[in-house]
Amino acid sequence: MSIDQDAETRHILDCFRDRLKRIIQVEPLLDQLHFLGQDRRDKIRAKSRADGDISAAALLIDDIIQTQHDKGWPRELITALETAGCTHAVNYVLNSPPDPTEEAENDSCVRLIDLMHLTLVNMKTADVCAHCCSLELLTREDQENIMKATENLGNINGARVLLKRLVKNEVGWFSKFLQALEETEHHELVRELRGEPCHEDESMSVETHQIRTVETDPVMNGSMPVLSANSSLVSEDLDSSVDSSLDSSVLGASAENEDVDMYKGQEEEEGDRTEEGDSTEDDDDDPSASKRTIELRDYQMEVARPALEENNIIICLPTGSGKTRVAVYITKEHLERKKQMGQPGKVVVLVNQVPLVEQHYKAEFGWFLKHQYSVERVSGASQLKISFPQIIEENDIIICTAQILENSLAKAKNSDEDRIKLSQFTLMVIDECHHTKKGNAYNHIMIRYLKQKHKNQLLKKQDKSPVAIPQILGLTASPGVGGAMSQMMAEQHILKICANLDAYTIKTKTLGEEEAKTPFKRIARAEGRKKDPFGDVIKKIMDEIHTHADLLPTCEPGTQNYEQWAVQKEQNAAKEENQKVRVCAEHLRHYNEALHQSNTIRMSDAFRFLNKYHNEELKTKSSPDEEGTVTITDTERFLFTLFKDKKAKLEELMGKPEYENNNLAQLKTIILKEFSTRAVARGIIFTRTRLSALALCQWIQENPKFDEVRVSASYLIGGGDQSVVKPMTAAEQKDVLQRFRKGEINLLIATTVAEEGLDIAECNVVIRYCLVTNEVAMIQARGRGRAEDSSYTLVAEAGSGVAERESVNEYREKMMSKAIAKVCKMNRADYEKKIREFQIQAIIEEKVKIKKQQQKGLMKESPSKISLSCRQCSVFVCSGEHLEIIENMHHVNVNEQFSKLFIVRENTSLQERLLDYETNGVIACKNCGQQWGSMMLYKSIECPCLHIKNFVVTYGSKKKTFSKWSELPIRFPAFDYTQHADLLVEDSDEEDMDVD
Repeated sequence: MSIDQDAETRHILDCFRDRLKRIIQVEPLLDQLHFLGQDRRDKIRAKSRADGDISAAALLIDDIIQTQHDKGWPRELITALETAGCTHAVNYVLNSPPDPTEEAENDSCVRLIDLMHLTLVNMKTADVCAHCCSLELLTREDQENIMKATENLGNINGARVLLKRLVKNEVGWFSKFLQALEETEHHELVRELRGEPCHEDESMSVETHQIRTVETDPVMNGSMPVLSANSSLVSEDLDSSVDSSLDSSVLGASAENEDVDMYKGQEEEEGDRTEEGDSTEDDDDDPSASKRTIELRDYQMEVARPALEENNIIICLPTGSGKTRVAVYITKEHLERKKQMGQPGKVVVLVNQVPLVEQHYKAEFGWFLKHQYSVERVSGASQLKISFPQIIEENDIIICTAQILENSLAKAKNSDEDRIKLSQFTLMVIDECHHTKKGNAYNHIMIRYLKQKHKNQLLKKQDKSPVAIPQILGLTASPGVGGAMSQMMAEQHILKICANLDAYTIKTKTLGEEEAKTPFKRIARAEGRKKDPFGDVIKKIMDEIHTHADLLPTCEPGTQNYEQWAVQKEQNAAKEENQKVRVCAEHLRHYNEALHQSNTIRMSDAFRFLNKYHNEELKTKSSPDEEGTVTITDTERFLFTLFKDKKAKLEELMGKPEYENNNLAQLKTIILKEFSTRAVARGIIFTRTRLSALALCQWIQENPKFDEVRVSASYLIGGGDQSVVKPMTAAEQKDVLQRFRKGEINLLIATTVAEEGLDIAECNVVIRYCLVTNEVAMIQARGRGRAEDSSYTLVAEAGSGVAERESVNEYREKMMSKAIAKVCKMNRADYEKKIREFQIQAIIEEKVKIKKQQQKGLMKESPSKISLSCRQCSVFVCSGEHLEIIENMHHVNVNEQFSKLFIVRENTSLQERLLDYETNGVIACKNCGQQWGSMMLYKSIECPCLHIKNFVVTYGSKKKTFSKWSELPIRFPAFDYTQHADLLVEDSDEEDMDVD
């Protein structure tokens, strides 16, 4: 090697010194660097052991640069780096580093690993290490060092060594690491690293436990079904959304597959509105009503301006800054402009949850515009007995759930009578538009829009008239970054949202001090439990179950990973007809939930949860009448006895406050401090599950210390039906919010339903209790602290990883802000090119998806090719040919032979809610007591309604489990009401003849 090459290598090492010292592995490298003297190598090794790799690498680089070496040392250095597995460093030494974009993305991945360190060290180190080796992320020597640390110092220390080595790899290591985590079943870790939201507990809807019978309205000449208030369809298969029971032709319809798990909508300033709950319907005689004006602040007018110029835009403003007020103003100006031009104007306002329809109507659009324009709302709570198309025809402004519009557009495509087209609307307002993504109703509607837009371009080329499409106005407080790992990926996410909404631009504004109300933020860390005898007893029970069923869990009980493992075991066992493992896995899931509850709420709450579960399971094994004889298996007897034997010990331990988790103590301190130091305190606590919301509320109400500082608490949870916790009805939710607004309640304990959308009175105390999801939820929850001098507190147990995930969200929030700013400053030509690329991609993906669905073999098969068997005891239930479907949703079996296989029990959950149902029975397997579904009343005919989650579906030699009927790609015939009614009449006539 020449002197010039020698000097060049030294120069490169000096230039990339800061980068190299972070990615060089000193120990294995020193073994290969023979051109360095032994004394120098020993000195560098000592530095590594004393001060770490980075300091040692800096010393090594200095020695190489400053000392003369034998000829050929640069080549020896490169070979040594390659042998030691420092391939990333080799690229720099060869002066071929990654381009700046890749380098920045890699740095973001390294930063993310650092932020998530406390969570990642709990991985299954040995398994991940083996997979990383197979993916060539680690050398054999790395593997030996990691395993040695794991065996001698424990799993966490081994994980630390693994992570320390991992980030030194060349660009592209992160995706391989995610692959290794996926293959070792660390699904929750992968979701967190990708920035995807955790599993949410909530879905807020109105009266989701009740479905009304569809009857024919004589006024409508039998042309369409309407709601009957006196009869019900009772079904627990309505978890996704009861409103989907009636499609767009019935105004009781909401949304099939309206799966969004949070209560979305506006979080706007109230202005001079009346308090929540007041209706605009009774103020027609109010002389001030017609004089209500909409006054926008300067920043609101600034973001509205492109929309007033008839451009499609996204308005991105912080929570509480008046996004919906801006939308109302734009709507008013739009309709007035159309009127002046002599053109028809029609506005549709789309929301993604039922209660927001009423909220937007009463608080904003109806309040300001009802006396100038006809405003109507349509949702699952509607009682109007006219068709949706008729409502669109007769009104200027329609507020509805997105799924209702999507259902109607789909009917139009299928040439049904009630035809609705996007061309009927001139403006479409999309609330919380960041949900316009794959699988969402918003996106389905916008795909239709984009297809028509691109068809119009072809029509113009052919000198034909284009089809009218509406102007689009999107509203959001936080579009998020979609799990982006780098600034470039964050910008791509923002551009995709803009493309999905066909936005000319995204308008945002950094509010000034007077406009913005940012709460003071702090993280309150609670000490970890030193002793947990209550949890130890539960874990011992779980170990006995593991032994009984020959199960070897791959993760620690009490974690989300364990929950996923247990769910997978239950599903596999059901398909394999292994009832022993299936029932054990089901019980393990409940014990795992009890461990989680013990770590966040009281031990007594966890015990009550377990006790209730076992009591209900025992009750299902008792025969309800002389017809049924439910058998109890040896495994079930073992499980019941196991809990019974440990029950007394658990009751004893739950009464010892010294063993309670420290999170509650930390929460107590914060509440007492906030409510004792403020003249007027109004707060909200966010927690993960409904059960924890109820338990925390009860804990506060039972503690006299909170009475001393005048805390008046109530809980606020979703309306989706569940078996563990009864949901809140719309009336109950409304009552709680009204009392909170009036000050009768000053502390709400809420699930994620209150993060977005709810029109909640201004709070000055916001607490997230052991709860972190993604950056969007963080921004929304923090935005609840709108009052002056607000505080936002995250309560997190030390070492739990909750605090670090909050740091990740803060990091992603900054990425989001930078990405929006970058997109806003893009060259117009570059922006439009990108938008068009994403739109074409979305259209093609939709076409491919539809084609795949059409090609599914099962769709073409007869329903008779499938059969259902009981998920618990595997007994044959019925063939698919006996299944019929009511209202495109409820799968029923009215076959006489089927009626001999089940028993009917009272629905205890309905009884607890004190609901007056005409029929409230559930149907269960006569053999094992497994619930199969519910007995519903449809036009006076009793129909056993089956819930697919309770069965194993067999097709040929394959067995599968499903959670929803929509996941099963097969068409069932519609329920023939006339045929079954005739049979009932014949049977009745025969009975009358027998009597005669």
